[in-house]
Amino acid sequence: MEKKNEFKPYIAADKVTPEFTVTSIIMGIILAVIFGAANAYLGLRVGMTVSASIPAAVIAMGVIRVVMKKNSILESNIVQTIGSAGESLAAGSIFTLPALFLWAAETEEKIAEVGGAENLPEGFAAFTKPGIVEITLIALIGGLLGVFFMVPLRNALIVKEHGVLPYPEGTACAEVLLAGEKGGANASTVFAGMGFAALFKFIIDGLKAVPGEVALKIKGYSGEIGTQIYPAVMSVGYICGPRISSYMFAGGILSWLVLIPLIVLFGSDATLYPAVDQTIGEIFAADGASGIWSSYIRYIGAGALAAGGIISLVKSLPLIIRTFRDAVKSINVKSGAGALRTEQDLNMKVVIAAIAVLTLLVWLIPTIPVSFLGALIIVVFGFFFATVSSRMVGLVGSSNNPVSGMAIATLLIATLILKFTGAEGASGMTAAIAIGSVICIVAAISGDTSQDLKTGYILGSTPRKQQIGEVIGVVAAALAIGGTLYLLDTAWGFGSEELAAPQATLMKMIVEGVMSAELPWNLVFIGAFIAVLVEVIGIPVLPFAIGIYLPVHLNACIMVGGLVRLAFDKMKKEKEEKEAVVSDGILFCSGMIAGEGLVGILLALLAVFGVDKVLDISGVLGLPEWASSIGSLIVFALIILSLLKFSLWKKRAPAEKTEKV
Repeated sequence: MEKKNEFKPYIAADKVTPEFTVTSIIMGIILAVIFGAANAYLGLRVGMTVSASIPAAVIAMGVIRVVMKKNSILESNIVQTIGSAGESLAAGSIFTLPALFLWAAETEEKIAEVGGAENLPEGFAAFTKPGIVEITLIALIGGLLGVFFMVPLRNALIVKEHGVLPYPEGTACAEVLLAGEKGGANASTVFAGMGFAALFKFIIDGLKAVPGEVALKIKGYSGEIGTQIYPAVMSVGYICGPRISSYMFAGGILSWLVLIPLIVLFGSDATLYPAVDQTIGEIFAADGASGIWSSYIRYIGAGALAAGGIISLVKSLPLIIRTFRDAVKSINVKSGAGALRTEQDLNMKVVIAAIAVLTLLVWLIPTIPVSFLGALIIVVFGFFFATVSSRMVGLVGSSNNPVSGMAIATLLIATLILKFTGAEGASGMTAAIAIGSVICIVAAISGDTSQDLKTGYILGSTPRKQQIGEVIGVVAAALAIGGTLYLLDTAWGFGSEELAAPQATLMKMIVEGVMSAELPWNLVFIGAFIAVLVEVIGIPVLPFAIGIYLPVHLNACIMVGGLVRLAFDKMKKEKEEKEAVVSDGILFCSGMIAGEGLVGILLALLAVFGVDKVLDISGVLGLPEWASSIGSLIVFALIILSLLKFSLWKKRAPAEKTEKV
C-alpha cells in the first residue's frame, strides 16, 4: 500500500533509461576540468567561487538533446554531477594549498637576502614548494572522503528531509533539466557568456588595451574608491545578488574610506608592528592606500573573517548535532542491490573500507606530511564537517556554505594539537595546512555531492551511479588542480595583485600566529570585534568581512553586478517573464565566469613563455591616464550591455513567454 504523501520522482524507480554512459562520463570529465580550472582562477582572484551545476546541466542538455538528438534527462544529470565535482574540489584546494607556495616564496626571498641556504638564521622555518604529486594526493584524498562521507548522510538529509531542506542549487538544477525543451537556448546563453568574457578578458589583460581598474582619489584625503572592469567579477555580484554584494561593498567602504584614512591621519610617523620597517607615512607616499591595505588592513580583515567563520559554526551547532545523530541512525538503512533503483547507494561496507584505506594513506604517503594523529584528526573533523556542510547547503545553498570558516576552525585546533605534540617549525606548519586542505576539500565536495543527490532524487536518478560519478569527477579534477596551481603561481605568484589568494593568505597567517605568535594581534582583534559588531546588528558577517579583506575596487565591481540584478528583480513585468530574464542573466554570467577563467589560464600559460609581452599594446597606444580610464569605463559598459542583450533584451520562443492562466 502506497504512503499518502510519498514522493514520486520524474523517472519512476521501475523505469530504466540511459544514465551512466560513455558520453556522460567523457562530457562530465571535460566539464570537471574546465570548471575546476576556471573556479580556481576566480577563487584566487576574488576569494569567492560559484556553483557549476547549472551551467554544466544546460551544456549537457544542449549537447545531448540538441546536438546528439538524444532524450535522456538522467544522462544529462550524470554530466552535471561529474562536472560540478571539479568546481567544488578547486574551491576547497585554492582556499588552503597556496599557503604552501607563499611560504616557499618567502623562504626563497630570505635565502637570496642572506646569500645562500647555509646562511639562514638558526630556527628559521625553511619551506619548499609542494610537488604536483603532493597536491594531487591531498586533493584526491579530500575529495574522495567528501564523497564517501556523504553516502550515509543521503538517507537522513535528502530522503527524510525532503520538503524541509530545500537544497536551492540542487532543486534549481533539476528544474533546468526538466525544462529540456529549452536546453538548446539555455546552452547557447552559457556559451555566449563564455565567448564575450573571453574577448573582454583578452582585450583587458591580454592586449592590455585598457587598464583593468579605474580609481578615484580625492585630493587631501587618504581614502580611495574605484572599480575593476572584469566580466567574471561583475558576474559574481549578479549571481550572489544585491544583498550579498552590498554587504561586501560596505566592508570595502569601511576599510578604504574609513580605516585607511584614520590610520594615515593618526599614525603618519608611526609603525604599528615590528614586521613593517617603514612608517605609515612612508608607505602611503610610496604606494598610496593600497600600501596601507597590504600592510595593515589585511590583518583587520583576517580577524573579521576568522571571527565570522567561528560565529557561523556556533550558530549552526543545533543543526549540526541533529544531523549527525540522524546520519548515524541511517547507516543501517537498506541501500544495496535489494532496494529500489532510486534507493541504491554504494555498498556501506565498501564505503567504510575506502574511508579506512584513505585514512591510512594520509598517514603513510610521504608526500603528505601528516602523522597518524593528524590522520585521525582528518577523519573525525572530516565526517563532522561533511555533516555540517551538507546540512548548511540544504538550508542556504552552496554559495553561502561557510567552507572557509570550517577550515579556520580546523586549522586553529589542528595547529594547537600539533604544536603541543612537538610538531613545530616548517614540518608542523605544513602538516597543519595539509590537514586544513583535506578538511576544506571534504566540506566543499560533500556540500556539492548533497546538491547533486538532491537533483537526482527529484529526477529519479540512481544514487549509486551518481556517487560513482562524483568519484570520477574528483579524480579528474585532482589530476588537473596541481598543474593549474603551478601554472598560475609561475605566471603571477600567489598573493600578487593578479592573484590575491585571500583565503589561503588568511590560513597562512592563522598557522603562523599560533605557531610563532608573531601576528599583529591588535589588528586581528580589531577585525574580530568589527565582526561581532556586524553580527549584533544583524548583518551577515562573512560577506562583510570578505569586503574588508579585499580591495574596494573589486568589491565595487561586484556591487555593479548586484545592482544589475536588483534592477531585474524590481522590473514591472509578469512573474514568469521576470524569472526568465533573471535566469538567463545567471546562465550568461555563469558562462562569463567560465570564459574569463579559461582565458586567465591561457594568459598564465603565455606569461610563463614570455608571449604576454609581445601581445601588450599599452606602450604603443601611449594614452594619458584620463583617456585610459575613459576607455576602461567604455569596455565596462559594453560588458554590462552584453549581459542585458542576453537576458533583458533576449528574444524568447513563444513557449518561454508569459502565459496567463
